[in-house]
Amino acid sequence: MPGEVKDPSLAEEGWRRIEWARRRMPVLAKIRERFVQEQPLEGICIGMVLHVEAKTAVLVETLVAAGASIAITGCNPLTTQDAVAAALYTLDQVNVYAWRGETTEEYYTNINRVLSHKPSVLVDDGADAIVFAHTRCSEVFENLVGATEETTTGVRRLCAMEREGRLRIPVIDVNDARTKTLFDNRYGTGQSVIDGILRATNVLLAGKTVVVAGYGWCGRGIARRLAGMGARVIVCEVDPVKALEAYMDGFQVMPMRKAAKIGDLFITATGVRDVIRREHFEQMKDGAILANAGHFNVEISISDLEALTVETREVRSCVQEFRLVNGRRLYLLGEGRLVNLVCGDGHPIEVMDMSFANQALSVEYLWRNRGRLEPRVYPVPKEIDEYVARMKLQAFGVEIDELTDEQRAYISDWQMGT
Repeated sequence: MPGEVKDPSLAEEGWRRIEWARRRMPVLAKIRERFVQEQPLEGICIGMVLHVEAKTAVLVETLVAAGASIAITGCNPLTTQDAVAAALYTLDQVNVYAWRGETTEEYYTNINRVLSHKPSVLVDDGADAIVFAHTRCSEVFENLVGATEETTTGVRRLCAMEREGRLRIPVIDVNDARTKTLFDNRYGTGQSVIDGILRATNVLLAGKTVVVAGYGWCGRGIARRLAGMGARVIVCEVDPVKALEAYMDGFQVMPMRKAAKIGDLFITATGVRDVIRREHFEQMKDGAILANAGHFNVEISISDLEALTVETREVRSCVQEFRLVNGRRLYLLGEGRLVNLVCGDGHPIEVMDMSFANQALSVEYLWRNRGRLEPRVYPVPKEIDEYVARMKLQAFGVEIDELTDEQRAYISDWQMGT
């Protein structure tokens, strides 16, 4: 069998999960139908470093249908669903190296194992694989024609590489496609983060004071859904425009040093390290809950928390209690990693249908345009973004208007209105 997983006997359960997701991803299904006929990726290898769960498996199936072979591992040590990894392990066209609970060394070893297949295209989430290729596995560039990136955090890293002249391949910024950011980051994160927190804790949100750090698209989604469930939401921001938006959206806005004293639940969604740190832990009330929705486990300073701690214990699956020197107890969810995937199933299926449709079509675009793109970060082509939106509307049974020829002429005429 190809690759390495925790328990191959879980494959049947994994296929049930994949089937459930597949039936709710109509845009990917439409793309897969065309891919079967055209075989646009015939004979190439695609390296994937994504959360290995059911929706991702449907993307894998779609790329295999296009004629590709796949080498895949997880983009986070705790977000692989072992049953799904076991199901993918049964496919001849797929080499999977992933299990929940990887050590840091195992995590990077598995990325290296994916790159050892010399993929033509990389599909990344967080940019660890792309950075690894640039810094520790340069031989991969013999075959690699480009990559796609799924997250805000990853795109930020890649743009920094481009500014410094370090980026060696074209990368499609899937994160900022309108059919990704406006839905995945806002509705997907908003729902899945709350789902993960509730699965881990079983607490009531109504009436609680919840502090949301960050008011980008992810933070907006989290804050608005919390408010809809009766929570009193406080937003912490460093960007004055986003802070003003949060205020005008009806939320309290204050610095973390003030919010730390009154919050019952804290959720980070910033992409920045040490958002909640020692000075904040020291002010928090007994029983406060800490959750992170950012890609890396650096937003809540675990080292600061441990330095203040006299005793730790696991009180529920996904919940660790820290008893501080001041006698108060704080509760960290999912080891400070992505709470929606560590403690839940991640984003809703229907949302990931759009995100992964963008991924599949962007991979095809990179391969069709190999050798013609410069090494920089590119947006998803507008025609791909709009195709995904139209296919999703069609799946929902929604019709929309179209501009008439006269209207098109009007909006393209600089003398409009005269």
